[in-house]
Amino acid sequence: MTVKRIHGVSVISLTPFTDSGEVDVKSLRSLLDFYLQAGVHGVTLLGIMGESNKVTERERDVIVRTAVEQVAGRVPVTVGCSAPGTFQTIEFVRRAEAMGADAVMVAPPPNLKNLNLVLDHYKRISDASDVPLVVQDEPTTTGVVLPPSFFTGVVEQVPTARYVKIEEAPTIMKVSRIHEATGGKLELFGGLGGVYFYEELQRGATGIMTGFAYPEILVRVYERFTAGEKDEARRYFYQYLPLIRFEAQLGVTGVAIRKETYKLRGAIASSHVRAPAPTVDAQTLAELADLVSFLGLNQR
Repeated sequence: MTVKRIHGVSVISLTPFTDSGEVDVKSLRSLLDFYLQAGVHGVTLLGIMGESNKVTERERDVIVRTAVEQVAGRVPVTVGCSAPGTFQTIEFVRRAEAMGADAVMVAPPPNLKNLNLVLDHYKRISDASDVPLVVQDEPTTTGVVLPPSFFTGVVEQVPTARYVKIEEAPTIMKVSRIHEATGGKLELFGGLGGVYFYEELQRGATGIMTGFAYPEILVRVYERFTAGEKDEARRYFYQYLPLIRFEAQLGVTGVAIRKETYKLRGAIASSHVRAPAPTVDAQTLAELADLVSFLGLNQR
């Protein structure tokens, strides 16, 4: 397979549903076009923001096939393949690879505290498939903390592992510590909604994977930073940091608020989030609209 390097803003895609809760293929295609028009450098499917824990295996295949077809090679497509067991994860990885994924993202099995077993999990995945692997460091959801020293073993024993997505706060320090522990052999992506994106780039991050509803802002920060215009990248980032912060503080309702935003921006037809899920109240939506207006952004 031709390996496409992941870099820059690899947006974590939402999974659009109809008002009745079915996967909305038409809206998924529309959303992917919206991301590409925003200038993203990659698309990541079936992450936490994509409600991966709420879709069936049949729906996973529909989502991945649709995305690979719609993106049509214009940017790399990464597919989230996390699962509680190694056998299941390998099945997800192989199916994603067969459908044309450029990379897969895998978090540790939930609540697996034995890091030797976590490393073995990744080794077995690497033995089973040649597709590049993103190790998802996501302790809030998995309950598994991966110290920087863990990634030394990843470099030595997991040949397909090329990237790490860091979600453990503070991400800024962890970017530096993983970079030091691995001698820079893994490319690092920030997350957490983009709250520390500029600082992560300063520490040597390759980019970011997040579902922030104005991806064009992060694209512009990245492109200015990599063009050597760091002062301008910082100014632009800090200008819109209140909006990034507003999304990030919503926690588990982040999916809902982002779906509401993308619906207002015309990218998807419905803001439906599959149950169980909290709703976004009218006051929160009003505050979001006020902030968007204050920052001079158009909903579209």
